[in-house]
Amino acid sequence: MKQVLVIGGSGHVSGAVTRAALADGYKVYTLTRGTRPAVGNVTELHADRHDAQAVAKVVQSIANEKFDAVIDCICYNADDMQQDLECFAPLTNTLLFISTDWVYEPTLRRFPQPVENSPYLTGDNNGLEAYGWGKLMAENHLRENAPEHLSYTIFRPCHIYGMPSELGCFPGHCRDKELIARILKGETLELVDGGRLLQQPIDCDDLAKTMLSCIGNKKVAGKVFNMAGPDIVESSKYYEMIGDALNVKVKIKDIDYNEYLEKNPGKRPFLFHRIYTQDDLKNADVYVPATPLAEGLKKHTLALREKLGL
Repeated sequence: MKQVLVIGGSGHVSGAVTRAALADGYKVYTLTRGTRPAVGNVTELHADRHDAQAVAKVVQSIANEKFDAVIDCICYNADDMQQDLECFAPLTNTLLFISTDWVYEPTLRRFPQPVENSPYLTGDNNGLEAYGWGKLMAENHLRENAPEHLSYTIFRPCHIYGMPSELGCFPGHCRDKELIARILKGETLELVDGGRLLQQPIDCDDLAKTMLSCIGNKKVAGKVFNMAGPDIVESSKYYEMIGDALNVKVKIKDIDYNEYLEKNPGKRPFLFHRIYTQDDLKNADVYVPATPLAEGLKKHTLALREKLGL
């Protein structure tokens, strides 16, 4: 029986990967801390990945298993990647790693942003951009140290939406727990530059489908893919789509770009166009994200509204 090991498995993206794998007929093992319910009928493994002894015990318990892929959804730095190579690479010939588009230097972005020959971050900006820098270091460590038997693929998603995450993609309403309530009350949303910067959000289920479609595909070995949905929109349009799902007209107020950046330097990666092409995915013969943004956001909005009881 085909099977995968998901590092994570109960979170926003890792849960989507788990659901997609189960739907594709995989036997799914998940490695989590066990603090949230499992997503579907999976074999649960419990350990904090930063507890070396606990992880070693888990690995010993599955040492005789062979996985079609190990999918790491919660690797954030080179140390996490070294753990993947030491502990999990011996169990598989395929490693799929979720990175981020925050590895690119924001001030030197291109449109669309290519994978090859793109300027990357050169530091963590005094800790303000530790997330993107850590992911970049994990990518580099994988490229430099992957054993010969291991085929790996790296995915750099932009804004990922879908349950059970919060809505909101742009300052100042990123992952805003009160966003639906604000819109229903008729509050004015405050967006940098009036929400005119462009982006290309991706549905979490689409991202998961693409990743799983890479298993067994030799064309993706050693490749990096920017991951984005089919629609490029101004950020204001993203919020207007949420309003449409709620049958409320969204009101937007402009926040000055330079003033906001000066007060919130850690938000720098948000404050630039984030535009991609899906051509690399098409050429690799993998699933290409296709969920229209309006359709996906409506589904997400209504599900989250129901969950919140609004």
